[in-house]
Amino acid sequence: MFSGDGYRRVEFNRSTSKITMTTGTPAKTRTYDLIGFGDEVPGVLAIVSAVREHRRRTGKTLRTLMLFKGNSQQGLGGHLVRGGLAYLDRANVPLEVRQSLGLATFGDPSAIYKEFLQRVGVTQVALDPRQADKVLRKMLSESGTDILSRVQIQSIITRGPAIAGIRLANGETFMAKQFIDSTVNAELAQSAGVRKLPGFGTFGLPDSELPVTLVFETEGLSISRLKEVEFNYLKRFTNPSDTEAQRFLAIAAGGDPALIDQFRRSFTNTQGGLRTMFVGLDHIDVLSRVLTITYHAFRGKKAALKESGVLMDCPNIAILPGGRLSWNALLFYVGGSQAEALARGAARPTAAMLEEMTFVEKWLKSFGASVVRATPELYIRHAGNILDVMEPLSGAEMLAGGVPASEAIATFGYHLDVRGGITGLGAKASGMGIGSISFHAPPLFNVGIHHAQVRSVPNLAVISPGSGFEGYACAAGRIVEFNVAVGQGIGIAASLAIETNRPIAAVSNVEVRQVLAQTGLLSRIYGRSNATEASRLLAFESSMIAIA
Repeated sequence: MFSGDGYRRVEFNRSTSKITMTTGTPAKTRTYDLIGFGDEVPGVLAIVSAVREHRRRTGKTLRTLMLFKGNSQQGLGGHLVRGGLAYLDRANVPLEVRQSLGLATFGDPSAIYKEFLQRVGVTQVALDPRQADKVLRKMLSESGTDILSRVQIQSIITRGPAIAGIRLANGETFMAKQFIDSTVNAELAQSAGVRKLPGFGTFGLPDSELPVTLVFETEGLSISRLKEVEFNYLKRFTNPSDTEAQRFLAIAAGGDPALIDQFRRSFTNTQGGLRTMFVGLDHIDVLSRVLTITYHAFRGKKAALKESGVLMDCPNIAILPGGRLSWNALLFYVGGSQAEALARGAARPTAAMLEEMTFVEKWLKSFGASVVRATPELYIRHAGNILDVMEPLSGAEMLAGGVPASEAIATFGYHLDVRGGITGLGAKASGMGIGSISFHAPPLFNVGIHHAQVRSVPNLAVISPGSGFEGYACAAGRIVEFNVAVGQGIGIAASLAIETNRPIAAVSNVEVRQVLAQTGLLSRIYGRSNATEASRLLAFESSMIAIA
């Protein structure tokens, strides 16, 4: 196995068990069966699935390579590891469906995802990035996959419409039969000439984008102390006689009465009691806006994402070993071109973002944190969507139940949640006479692979938030659990394509489903159609989606 920046490479010889290091001019060309670009978890597990299926069918090991822009010394596993997104978004399966089918809380995820979570040791939603890094490296080692980090694409070698190889900026060239892109911005696909709409271009809003998050960990701040801080501020903010607390409210709201009222409504539940944080087995959900208010009052900035450029949102906190808490809370406003630039820059936070972290550190240390540590990479939720896929997937199709059950390889459910909102969508809809842009019913839909298979570059698949999603579909389509199910399918499709000398795009959902069924890896299929909401969303998306 080799890894490094391309100019300094460590190589492991499997037959002699010797490690050698070479520097200077790299070897010019290497040839593989399958290359993955990007080390996001769905892409890693796609490679693992491809190798396992090929080995099962032929008794031979695929020659596989994973290339990515990040620094492997800071961890392997994309935004879950280097981006530190320890609080996992899990499937939303209605209680009545779970009870009728005897399903667990999060339904029946893809087999490879269940294995990954079990090997990492996830109890419910908290994934320790350090352990995930170890597990992913182990799974790739078991697959015999070579790894090369800190790469830059110089050019793409083509053979007809297909990719034949990738030439890197350091002079190395890597050839392969099939390719998988798991980057958030579909960077390999773009380099190969695949068309992509930036931002929410599918809504005709290319400059609008979801915010990015700089995740951070704390040490020394106990859960009991955090609960105490929240409870004390809840009592103060609900006491109109506490003039200092009311001043904090006004500062955080920028003097906006409507926002002050919104803050106040978050303090109590429907029974009139204080809305305190929920502490689960391995996570904390902060339900009120108390921490948002205290931070923005401390900063003297309005708690409004676009106006201030930054928002300390209600945190999702993962409880990690060693007294560590991982916070998904600090949002930064970006546009479509900014999200693309950040993704191309290996998701590194900007100087302004790192400066904001100095204030976060001071704020949290005032509560008792001894260490506040930002992650080396950003969590970029979305950075546009590719066109030219075999079958685009829209939010309406998700609400209608997804692919037919006879073709399905898994089932997934999730709210059409666009954290931070889509700038300009409401105004555009209003200008077209559309009153509501909210679709609160979460789809529960059957999963296929056609939205990830690229028609114009047939030996390439894109497994990411940048796949062929239209409209609201990327809200659920950006979630790792969903993309791992797609990745397992694409991995199997890649192995079938290599064995039968076809491109990935020629492999059907049904073929992949048959393999999963034959091997006992097919998840339960339980997608549901919400015809009323699907029809309403179809009308909305049809009106709003830009025709490329």
